[in-house]
Amino acid sequence: MNLRQLDISRRSIAFAAALIGTVSLAIGAHAALNMRALDAAKAVSTEVTGSVGQTSRLALVIGNGHYPDASAPLTQSINDARALSSSLRKNGFDVDMVEDASKDDMVRAVNRLKSRIKRDTTVMLFFGGYGVQAGRESYMLPVDAVIWKESDVRRQGISIEGVLEMMKEQGAKAKLVVVDASRRNPYERRFRSYSHGLAPIGTPDNALILTSASPGKVADDGKGEHSTLVSELLNNLNAGTAESVFNKTRVAISRASEGDQVPTVSSSLLEDVHFDQAGG
Repeated sequence: MNLRQLDISRRSIAFAAALIGTVSLAIGAHAALNMRALDAAKAVSTEVTGSVGQTSRLALVIGNGHYPDASAPLTQSINDARALSSSLRKNGFDVDMVEDASKDDMVRAVNRLKSRIKRDTTVMLFFGGYGVQAGRESYMLPVDAVIWKESDVRRQGISIEGVLEMMKEQGAKAKLVVVDASRRNPYERRFRSYSHGLAPIGTPDNALILTSASPGKVADDGKGEHSTLVSELLNNLNAGTAESVFNKTRVAISRASEGDQVPTVSSSLLEDVHFDQAGG
């Protein structure tokens, strides 16, 4: 074999070796990529599997304090909404809090809640502000409400019964409602015939409702940072089941006021519900 043939043979061997190395690298990279994809698929599968069966907890908290027709702002309503939102978040609720909400703000907030309710969802609604009864229904009033007659209430307010019906239609697992709106509102004397406080709120299946006073009664706000209702609710929030929390709040307020203010608790719960996530 001459020198030229030897040189060509060496180059051929080197090329073949390089080609084999390149193919090996490609195979190794492909295998690593497949392993990475497999690991990612396992991670996604574990995450999805882990979420199955977990009950979601949603809350819509509305605190309306600055009504143009009122002689003074309801500062407690804003404080109450913030404090309750904080406590609910600590207990695993995903909270949407709205302050000084207009009618459009409240409608959008209710629609956001509606879009997120699933069949395993525990849902809570809190409203602090002015509430008015009209046509045997109770309405939450936005801060931009212009009320001169009873029909204005139905047109400009948000029906509590309507929100509860929406929760039911969306298939919420449990429905919790706290309404701190049994105040002497600034609109009532504009009506030819008017009623104090709120109307009885209908309770759909698997629901629990707490209002700050008996139907047709009004409650004083007091002088503290929070309303009487929310102060006692926060004190008892983790004291057993939600039904127990509401009943303890009712009893504490009734005793403290010597019967002048007696909150109403209505329940059709079919199972225990806890605010404290550790309680279930």
